[in-house]
Amino acid sequence: MRGDMYTVIDSPVGPVTLVGTEAGLTGLYLTDQHFPAGEVAGAERDDAPFAQVVEELDAYFAGTLTEFTVPLAPRGTPFRQQVWAALRDVPYGETTTYGELAQRLGRPTAARAVGHANGHNPISIIVPCHRVIGAAGALTGYAWGLPRKRFLLELERTRRDRGALTLL
Repeated sequence: MRGDMYTVIDSPVGPVTLVGTEAGLTGLYLTDQHFPAGEVAGAERDDAPFAQVVEELDAYFAGTLTEFTVPLAPRGTPFRQQVWAALRDVPYGETTTYGELAQRLGRPTAARAVGHANGHNPISIIVPCHRVIGAAGALTGYAWGLPRKRFLLELERTRRDRGALTLL
């Protein structure tokens, strides 16, 4: 079986490192983001397995894709996996709070734990942790920085509000 693979691509938010295995994408990081060095250390550079991811990211940034279909294989605890799955249910162009996610998971007192899991999301954008905001509606922490979070939220709201989401 083949081990971890990676590639680096350009995007409107800066260079992105994609990491994956034959099972699917395990990581999507900005190259200036702090992430575990182990994700890329020892991985083989190979652009070909990431063609679908690149195509879908291009369509997302163009405003023609609202839901990713690439296979994902994030590594994390069962609780983190639950949080990341719940993030994928937050609709394009909308936001939720840590408390609302905790409620959806049936753990209404776990907002902080949800926030911690959200902060350790290894597949940003595709697992849309940028769609989570503070209880009072303020933008809160984001591994890529608040300007990038604001950019992604505005990109989605603008495309949704313009109705530019259907492929012609």
